[in-house]
Amino acid sequence: MGSYSIGEALNLLLEKSHWKPKVIELRMREEWEAIVGKTIAKYTRNINMFNKKLTIYTDVAPLKQELLLGKEQLAIRINEYFNEKVVEEIIIK
Repeated sequence: MGSYSIGEALNLLLEKSHWKPKVIELRMREEWEAIVGKTIAKYTRNINMFNKKLTIYTDVAPLKQELLLGKEQLAIRINEYFNEKVVEEIIIK
């Protein structure tokens, strides 16, 4: 039997138990301001993740337009933040 660090063991547990997507979604909600900044975090009211699709809800039309134009850059920023590809598509509502 190989030896694992605590981090590796936890990551393996998350992968095998299929909890990893939910943990990533919860972490993203908790760290949303650190990922996107105060202004965007203040005016987005909810975020959801399902099958690597991130849905962002906002009622501010200019922000919605800016997010639509910068979806690719936002996906890159999120994936870099998590050091893995957690978002493949972003939907703005």
